[in-house]
Amino acid sequence: MPANLREHIEKIIPLTDAEFAFVYAHFTTKKFKKHQYLIQEGDPVKYSFFIISGLLKLVYTDHKAKEHIVSFALEDWWESDYYAFFTQTEATMSLECLEDTEVLCCTLEDYKKLCDGLQKMERFFLEKATFGFLGSQRRIISWQTSNSKERYEQLLKQYPSLIQRVPKSLIASYLGVSRETLSRLSS
Repeated sequence: MPANLREHIEKIIPLTDAEFAFVYAHFTTKKFKKHQYLIQEGDPVKYSFFIISGLLKLVYTDHKAKEHIVSFALEDWWESDYYAFFTQTEATMSLECLEDTEVLCCTLEDYKKLCDGLQKMERFFLEKATFGFLGSQRRIISWQTSNSKERYEQLLKQYPSLIQRVPKSLIASYLGVSRETLSRLSS
């Protein structure tokens, strides 16, 4: 059983061994290679993913075929196209491995069973969703009120390891700047 899942959950709620065994029984483990997709636009979204190891990018592609990086997901993060996951509709985004990646997968049915079967997990998922929402709001505000240099500095401060693991072209896309602008910002 991956210890990092238990440690991750126990940052919010304590679990007995029996409770963790119940939680873990609702996940399956999958491994993906670099450049493989966990979710592709237009496909049904079967899982929410907890990243054990590796790095992912969540991408929205607009009607002009331009990719917009919504997020990067590192170890100990949860990721999916959550709109499609919770509404059981087709994905509007793609989730791709930037490194070889191992994840724990949870279906919507298992998510609901976890919440119904162990009230602590309902609280855990609520807190994770709340902080994810707050992070999204902060990113929107930053996008609207900060210049590219300030956004780059915020990214460096929040996720210093990301800069070492993600190609500069993807960091530039995430920040909404050109590769050349990013080179000027990082020098």
